[in-house]
Amino acid sequence: MSIRAVVWDVDDTLFDYTTADRVGMSGHLAAEGLLDGYDSVDQAIARWREITDQQWARFSAGEATFQGQRRDRVRGFLGDGTVSDADADAWFERYIGHYETAWALFPDVLPALDALAASHRHAVLSNSSIHVQDRKLRVLGVHDRFEVVLCAAELGVSKPAAGAFLAACDALELAPHQVAYVGDHPEIDGRGAADAGLLSVWIDRGGVYATVAPPVGPRRIASLAELPAILAADTRFGAPSTFG
Repeated sequence: MSIRAVVWDVDDTLFDYTTADRVGMSGHLAAEGLLDGYDSVDQAIARWREITDQQWARFSAGEATFQGQRRDRVRGFLGDGTVSDADADAWFERYIGHYETAWALFPDVLPALDALAASHRHAVLSNSSIHVQDRKLRVLGVHDRFEVVLCAAELGVSKPAAGAFLAACDALELAPHQVAYVGDHPEIDGRGAADAGLLSVWIDRGGVYATVAPPVGPRRIASLAELPAILAADTRFGAPSTFG
């Protein structure tokens, strides 16, 4: 049976999160006067991302709330566990102000959505919260492209757990083998979707994971321009990729 719907990850798949985070955090740290404690902006941002990854893993494992992981990211970065919830929230909101000025879709997103608009249904499954991603998709001008927007904070289950992917299939009233999932992380998105029975497409823009052995299951692509051909092939084996 052919693929009837595409479920999309958001950050670093549709939305250039890495660039926006870098630009936003650079501006925020400069405004807060926090760069003096680091040898370079890159070092400060690397520290921020390390803490972000740690706290996001706690949230994904159900060990922290969405807002809680934000607050703990601030406390961890400032090295001060006594920062109040209100002060941590205010600090994070100031960062968000800088971050949002750099929001942008990847250049290949709109052409891919246009190419697939008539042939496939579309939905979103993100490990973030609906409050964050719903607004982001609206600001980026693509919210109306998706029938359903599902997020881990509200679902109570995060990728790579099969339950997250199956919830998206249920929302579309389609079986997993009728749905493709497109995401940027080889394990969380790629292997997770494949293990849940979806057609898994892993986008690795710029060879970010060039040194990572491809997990079994997902198709690896370098651009969303490759996606229509994979979906049109109507097979889970042998679809060509221009990744190189």
